[in-house]
Amino acid sequence: MMNEYEIKQEMCEIGKRVYNRGMVAANDGNFSVKLNEHEYLCTPTGVSKGFMTPDYICKIDANGNIIQANKDFKPSSEMKMHLRVYRERPDVKAVVHAHPLYATSFAIAGIPLTQPIMPEAIITLGSVPIAEYGTPSTDEIPDAISKYLQSYDAVLLENHGALTFADSLLSAYHKMESVEFYAQLLYQSKMLGGPKELSPEQVNVLYGLRSKFGMTGKHPADIID
Repeated sequence: MMNEYEIKQEMCEIGKRVYNRGMVAANDGNFSVKLNEHEYLCTPTGVSKGFMTPDYICKIDANGNIIQANKDFKPSSEMKMHLRVYRERPDVKAVVHAHPLYATSFAIAGIPLTQPIMPEAIITLGSVPIAEYGTPSTDEIPDAISKYLQSYDAVLLENHGALTFADSLLSAYHKMESVEFYAQLLYQSKMLGGPKELSPEQVNVLYGLRSKFGMTGKHPADIID
């Protein structure tokens, strides 16, 4: 098990990955890790996630109050959204919010990622709904995502970006990569005349593989089961 400093280091590494893959611009994006029921680490507001060091990372309580933050660093203003996920999904240990180009384009266009086009995306995500638009840093976004938290591990934020969550920071980040790859494939296949979708029978077989693989988290397959 990683200690707190090692978790901060991992958050900085994930920040570099998110930034270098173009999933955020400038100071955009934020992510967090649950230490226990009362303490959370989170990225600061107003800094590039690609250039953080461990001393940038803030610690807050379950109400968003600052426990520890170095001078000039304040917790992300989006932590209300993160804390709602933790409150309603006790299994979640980390949350990632980013603005990946293709996924965010679908969010801006108001198009959810629901077409079954790729086995890996179906097994990992199932589909990705869109939460209604909310003003950043307010309770509007937490309220909008709440209806999707019990059935999905990823959600698009209308005119905003994407949100993923999992039982580890690396898993939450990987889900963000999967969302973006799914969106890019869907977009490019549409440019080629439209994707050939998998049949409902094929989708159900793929859904069944989740339990065989021992995959954790929430998924549309759980609704069917």
